[in-house]
Amino acid sequence: MDIKTECINEENEEIPEKKLNDSETQPCMVKKRSDYLHWDEYFMAVAFLSAQRSKDPNSQVGACIVNEEKKIVGIGYNGMPNGCSDDTLPWARKADDDLDTKYPYVCHAEMNAILNKNSSDVKGCTIYVALFPCNECAKLIIQSGIKKIVYLSDKYHHQPNMKASRILLDMAKIKYVKFEPERKTILVDFMSIEQSTPSISKTKTFKDELV
Repeated sequence: MDIKTECINEENEEIPEKKLNDSETQPCMVKKRSDYLHWDEYFMAVAFLSAQRSKDPNSQVGACIVNEEKKIVGIGYNGMPNGCSDDTLPWARKADDDLDTKYPYVCHAEMNAILNKNSSDVKGCTIYVALFPCNECAKLIIQSGIKKIVYLSDKYHHQPNMKASRILLDMAKIKYVKFEPERKTILVDFMSIEQSTPSISKTKTFKDELV
């Protein structure tokens, strides 16, 4: 087989034979990257990146909803409702009065991801989220038609609202799977575009965000 018919450039044009013989440029010998992100890593990383938009000083949680075609159809993070000042409402986790804590006011990442959907619905979709959904988010997930949850941490497993969440999800036959990352860190390096061979650097772990 003529090698010239095998080697093409990015414009789908044949590479001249003299260039093929150049020892410094062997395009046919270049193989695809092996350290690319797998789908679960990618979608969980999107959830973690969206969490960086959260104003919560204690817990930054993001969620990413993906359809059966591996397309993102919704992203969200925990924050105050639209039109409600996150400078005025409290962010405390504990206070003498519950109204002085964040809990009566804040919208969870799962809720915002569902409400932010860019499709007609999210039926049959998978939601990626750092923390196992609470009972209130479980209700929304069930009602929206999402069929699978991929979560990273279940550190509140024994709390009553989490037990209620699992009861609801099991009854509704919603599958939930713990994400076990092969790599512990993923860095978004804006300067890598200037490099000839950008690589995935490692500085912050997934679990650094689960506080």
